[in-house]
Amino acid sequence: MSPVPLTLEGSSVLHQIFRFRWIAWRQLSLPERERVIDEAVELLESAEEGNGPPRPSQSALYSLIGHKGDLMMVHFRDTFEDLNQFELDLAQTDLYEYLEPTHSYVSVVELGLYESSAKTYAALAEKGLEPFTPAWDIEIKEVLARQSAAMAPRLYPAIPESKYLCFYPMDRRRGEQVNWYSVPMQDRQRMMHEHGLIGRRYADEVRQIISGSIGLDDWEWGVDLFAEDPVVFKKLIYEMRFDEVSAQYALFGKFYVGVRLKLSGLHHWLAGSLKPPPARI
Repeated sequence: MSPVPLTLEGSSVLHQIFRFRWIAWRQLSLPERERVIDEAVELLESAEEGNGPPRPSQSALYSLIGHKGDLMMVHFRDTFEDLNQFELDLAQTDLYEYLEPTHSYVSVVELGLYESSAKTYAALAEKGLEPFTPAWDIEIKEVLARQSAAMAPRLYPAIPESKYLCFYPMDRRRGEQVNWYSVPMQDRQRMMHEHGLIGRRYADEVRQIISGSIGLDDWEWGVDLFAEDPVVFKKLIYEMRFDEVSAQYALFGKFYVGVRLKLSGLHHWLAGSLKPPPARI
């Protein structure tokens, strides 16, 4: 039996984190600021709306909390070429002069198939098919095609409208004492099942999108959590710390938490407010 669980891949994902050059921005005249904003909104507006189902190519903007950056843009596209083209389009705007990139993350929406992989491998073994032979490969491709069609809404998700986003990258340990990749598949399957049960208990409060980044970026996975209450991020991740797979095998990168910034509010943000000023009576 192959030790490698099958995976399904969907939307290509890019997170861009920027520091905003506030001092330079404030030196612009008000008419010039308006011109720069209008040009940027023209580009971003269609990206924020997206294409709609079945494959929403969409972007979202977040005002980051803390010193790690001021803005985070999250982009979901069909291909990496589409992501790169949007990077280039954004770089041509005058607003980009005031955006200082501090971090980025490249990944692809991923669904791990631990349980179905074990069943698939066992069924193929009963047929007498050796792993990685041409006949075995054909069967695997057919299984993945069926699963991809069934899971299309999860593989190509729209960006949730939730007020808050928590993003972080993570690895599985490959150190001297424990190594996730040397654990038998049945044990990994059991631990991932238990891990998933915790997430399901929070399904009404948090939307989670996992993206794979092995071979694409510095960590192995990216995690996006969307919720109306940011405290739920703490509760979910704290509880997960106590399950076996996280306690023994998880390593975490930097956490980024942001407030959803709709383009209709970009003028207010660039004037120093998340909300429009109160109306004068």
